[in-house]
Amino acid sequence: MSVIGSRIAELGLVLPPPVTPPGGVRLPFHQVHVVGAIAYIAGHGPQADSGELAEPFGRVGAEVTLDEAYRAARLTGLSILSGLTRTLGDLDRIEAWGKVLGMVAVAPGFERMPEVINGFSDLILEVFGPDTGAHARSAVGLAALPFGIPVEIEAQVHLRS
Repeated sequence: MSVIGSRIAELGLVLPPPVTPPGGVRLPFHQVHVVGAIAYIAGHGPQADSGELAEPFGRVGAEVTLDEAYRAARLTGLSILSGLTRTLGDLDRIEAWGKVLGMVAVAPGFERMPEVINGFSDLILEVFGPDTGAHARSAVGLAALPFGIPVEIEAQVHLRS
């Protein structure tokens, strides 16, 4: 087993299967697209163990609490790691995390988006450690996200040659 795969198991984490989009929705793009030594990771949302989008749905600061949104960001991280595993075959191929964009569906007046996206960042740092897991990041609030999910995250990682 790879070093990162062993770390995921040691932490008791489970990576979800490929996402099951809501009925009738077509996703005509790669979830992870590798070009040279960079893997571009499309926007992912929180997934349940079944592969479906995970609850709760709605806007943070209204239907979704800060703690629930933090957990949703963590689940989104697991979804991203799952997609990377399927595409790369081995997460040890990741040399460094580059840029992360965290998007949060927010109710008017909610401004704590960085705390929500910490759920993702904390996971990546736990799994990859402070060197490989270090990343630049933005966390923005939006009026809505696809399918009512509270969090969507996209990223770029650098691959070993």
